[in-house]
Amino acid sequence: MFIDIVPNRNSPPAVLLREGWREGKRVRKRTLANLSSLPMDQIELLRRVLRGEALVPVEEAFQILRAQPHGHVAAVLGTMRKLGLPQLLSSRPHPKRDLALAMICARVIEPCSKLATARQLGGDTATNSLGEALGVEDADADDLYEALDWLVRGQKRIEGKLARRHLEEGQLILWDVTTVPFESRTCPLAVYGRPKRGTSERQLLFGLLTTPEGLPVAVEVFAGNTGDPATVSTVLERVQERWGLERMVVVGDRGMLTSARIEEELRPRGLDWITSLRAPTIRKLAEGPLQLSLFDDQDLAEITSPDFPGERLIACYNPLLAQDRARTREELLRVTEEKLEVVVEATRREKRALKGKDKIGVRVGRILGRSKMSKHFRYEITEHAFTFERDDESVAQEAALDGIYVLRTSVSAEELGSEAVVEAYKRLSRVEQAFRISKDFALEVGPIRHRRVDRVRAHVFLCMLALYVRLHMERDLAPILFTDHDTAAAKARKTSVVEPATRSQAAEQKVRRKRTEDGLPVQSFRSLMKSLATLTKNTVRMGNTHVEFEQYAQPTPLQTRAFELLDISYRL
Repeated sequence: MFIDIVPNRNSPPAVLLREGWREGKRVRKRTLANLSSLPMDQIELLRRVLRGEALVPVEEAFQILRAQPHGHVAAVLGTMRKLGLPQLLSSRPHPKRDLALAMICARVIEPCSKLATARQLGGDTATNSLGEALGVEDADADDLYEALDWLVRGQKRIEGKLARRHLEEGQLILWDVTTVPFESRTCPLAVYGRPKRGTSERQLLFGLLTTPEGLPVAVEVFAGNTGDPATVSTVLERVQERWGLERMVVVGDRGMLTSARIEEELRPRGLDWITSLRAPTIRKLAEGPLQLSLFDDQDLAEITSPDFPGERLIACYNPLLAQDRARTREELLRVTEEKLEVVVEATRREKRALKGKDKIGVRVGRILGRSKMSKHFRYEITEHAFTFERDDESVAQEAALDGIYVLRTSVSAEELGSEAVVEAYKRLSRVEQAFRISKDFALEVGPIRHRRVDRVRAHVFLCMLALYVRLHMERDLAPILFTDHDTAAAKARKTSVVEPATRSQAAEQKVRRKRTEDGLPVQSFRSLMKSLATLTKNTVRMGNTHVEFEQYAQPTPLQTRAFELLDISYRL
């Protein structure tokens, strides 16, 4: 028996089950059944049976030996290769380079300890395809620590390559520092210091040097009790002596680029600066060139002062900032008054009343120190009593300058106009964003548990390289993330550079609908990584044979779009 397909002129072909035999020299055949109504796949199966093939169930024909999450690995590792990160670490292939790349990639995908990272790479305990993709499945925690030591020894060389790639003479550079909690008690860097927020704890300080776009170029680690201004000399040494850039514009906040740092560090080196003035200096300017009438018809004005010879002062007024400061001050005053009232009641109670100037003063000082509102209160402390009242005149004087900030720069107006100076200073928010990514759940710089100073520096440097990769990925993937993908349109919506940042209409629509213009679900970076991880790399065996091959899962539309935006393939 056999399957015979007979074509029809104006109709679908007829599919017939026939048998044939020979009579002398002639071949006879007859039709046993008309199979035209059957689907073609069933007809093909019947044809194979008639040929004598042995058919088996699909689950017996193929066995999936292993399914490894792969898409997120391909996205990060592909981006690293597109950025030339392997060549950045070492111009020649090196076993330690592959391990360092694995740790950087793992830090972007799922930050964890070095021991946990080694288990993620291991053949038996692998949680994704990263170890196999880089050929480091046999690495253990000691191997990763050795690669970490190798990485930090090349930090100066790697940062030099980044500087040559992203910096040029006369460019803006951004510098800021932040604190990270420290678990170790033996590392010299782990000391008690003044935290950026919260209570005092063992910590270290690390600073990021970035481009105006916020891309990290260098990182430095300091002891936890180092003051912000004391870190400036380090970054200037990097820029001029190590990278050979003679003229740059350093952008830093008012706590970083103080007058002392400018006169002792920047001016002697011939560097320009952009920073802001502290509140006492602004109040002093308000008695002279800084008149509130300047902001009657505008929110930005350039002034001069004999206290800052050869410099430009750009005064800005932001009404939203004024409202925020007024609201914050009123809340702090109210809370402080409530706590001071408790002290007053403690001095008046009949049993175990609070007595003594010293004891009362300690309680009052602790309250006023935390709220930083002592300048707005008049109070009197005696041996047996404590009284206070709000200083309305002091509050009114401060409120008059709400929303006003003054920028200070040595850059000439020909090089940077007033609006360009304000925009350059606002770019410091990108460094703050980089800190948030590094310190929070995204990269988890801290809490740090290393004991050796070189390992701590290596860990922070590793996180900086992971941040470098992630920021490039966020920029490319912006159309399917909650971030604004049309920054030019967002900038065009602002009527003044002083106004707070705003989203573009396309970004607002994307966030509101939770869908892109293509109908794809909008993602955060982390949720997108989890979605990409479902694109698996499968090891398949054919039947009971020893023949094995690799098969990738079919990408979803969202995964396909992500790899299109990254301009890489998921097939490593």
